[in-house]
Amino acid sequence: MEGNLLRGKDVVETMENIVTEEASSVVEPFIGMEFESEEAAKSFYDSYAKSTGFVMRVDAFRRSMRDGTVVWRKLVCNKEGFRRSRPRRSESRKPRAITREGCKALIVVKKDKSGKWIVTKFVKEHNHPLLSLLANARRSSHISQSPDEKDAKIRELSTELSRERKRCAALQQQLDMVLNVMEEHANHLSVNINNVIQSVKEIESITFTKSLIS
Repeated sequence: MEGNLLRGKDVVETMENIVTEEASSVVEPFIGMEFESEEAAKSFYDSYAKSTGFVMRVDAFRRSMRDGTVVWRKLVCNKEGFRRSRPRRSESRKPRAITREGCKALIVVKKDKSGKWIVTKFVKEHNHPLLSLLANARRSSHISQSPDEKDAKIRELSTELSRERKRCAALQQQLDMVLNVMEEHANHLSVNINNVIQSVKEIESITFTKSLIS
């Protein structure tokens, strides 16, 4: 028991170190930062958002008056702005969850004459809690501290899988029985049809013979 607790503590410390290293290795945007293309800027800010703990949203853009291509782009936090309030259709319907909180975090990139995209504005601070990598790490370590619960879950899933397999086998057996009955019925029907055809041919033959005699 004590050994498991010590191992769990080691796991927590290791995960905390990993989170600290990941946080320190995140490259932060800065004014003047250059990218080869708009897509490269989007990819960078999206990776930065995931590492920091928020979701990026592609926002406003401006086009060139000369050729209509995009030359200015704003990338924001997905909690930027506020959702427009609309009258509820029914009092019984639950109000929608608040997903926008007026967050100001963003970067603005502008296409330079050289063709590169330059960061011209960067707002770092968010007005809402960010997703905690450390909380996820501790949650994962908590799971690793409970092998008995994990084994119990595996046994439960294995039992459920075995039950479903037996149920499928029973259904397959019933389906085979139905198909066999249908096949026998089809064969019996085919025999009856052949008998009818043969009887009609015999009647036609007898009728034809009588017509020749008369």
